[in-house]
Amino acid sequence: MAAPLDKAGPVRPGEELDLPKLEAFLREHLGALDGPLSVEQFRHGHSNLTYLVHAGSRELVLRRPPFSSKVKSAHDMGREHGVLSRLCGHYPAAPRPIARCDDPELLGAPFYLMDRVTGVILRGTQPPGLDVPPALAHDCCEAFVQGLADLHALDYKAMGLEEFHRPGHYVARQVNGWAERYQNSRTDDIPDIEQAFQWLAGRIPPDTDAVLIHNDYKFDNLVLDPADLTHIIGVLDWEMCTIGDPLMDLGASLSYWADAEDRDELKSMQCFLTSVPGAYNRQQVADRYAALTGRDTSNILFYYVFGLLKLAVIMQQIYYRFKTGATKDERFAALILFIYLMGQMAARAVDTRKISQ
Repeated sequence: MAAPLDKAGPVRPGEELDLPKLEAFLREHLGALDGPLSVEQFRHGHSNLTYLVHAGSRELVLRRPPFSSKVKSAHDMGREHGVLSRLCGHYPAAPRPIARCDDPELLGAPFYLMDRVTGVILRGTQPPGLDVPPALAHDCCEAFVQGLADLHALDYKAMGLEEFHRPGHYVARQVNGWAERYQNSRTDDIPDIEQAFQWLAGRIPPDTDAVLIHNDYKFDNLVLDPADLTHIIGVLDWEMCTIGDPLMDLGASLSYWADAEDRDELKSMQCFLTSVPGAYNRQQVADRYAALTGRDTSNILFYYVFGLLKLAVIMQQIYYRFKTGATKDERFAALILFIYLMGQMAARAVDTRKISQ
């Protein structure tokens, strides 16, 4: 059985778009539509909302912030659209942006539209009937690491992305900034997270380089060719990309990677492919990245622990919205369990000095 294409479904209640206003906007920017307008929703993920817009025979993807979020820096549609616009012609896996709207009065928040990249997205559960033999799992992992290495090799200055390079100590800013975000959205007493942040603060290394980093590079954000799952045809969700230390990007990717020996709870929230026979484990991902890029990954423990804590804080911010009543989405109720799990993973890594068992 071939891998199923990524599909959208009905829009969640309370997250509907104003179709007459959207249609007027599309006609203004695209001209006459050759058929009716309809909207579905890609219902995976917990951050920005993503819709599939059927504009006659054309399929577009619309991205907008969550209806209840107040964390503007995490949902900057103009920034995401601007990055994609500059990646065009330089990075084939970046979706092509079509239009953006900065007026929050139109749909309740700024948004942008891009062409749909149609393909396969592998997530937590292996699709029924999809066979992933060890050789294919190995090659998919190799493509994953090669894709990250290729991204970090881009010349961000040639693409006009210098404005995203903030001089100074990127790693230190990130550690201190995410620790502050955690305290600002803290709901539970989780000693593992507090202690892991203290461990990071005492070991902040100098920046190793400044490159374009995605900051959310994981299988869930990769669109794969349905005819060849080792071919990445799209990289999605550029909302957190910036110019920064490439090892921080690698650490973030490793925080989304479940090894075969990991607890089932962790595997349930990560892509199934990372823990099947033939897949790389986290240490092998780091080693392969080092071989492809020539970068020293001997201190990868630091970046992996940071990745786990950053992921915990992202979930904590979402859970805080649920806990305080800013959103009623029941999907968010269970996030606190995974926040504890990220803390436990970080504590174990610090204790064992290993990123894989």
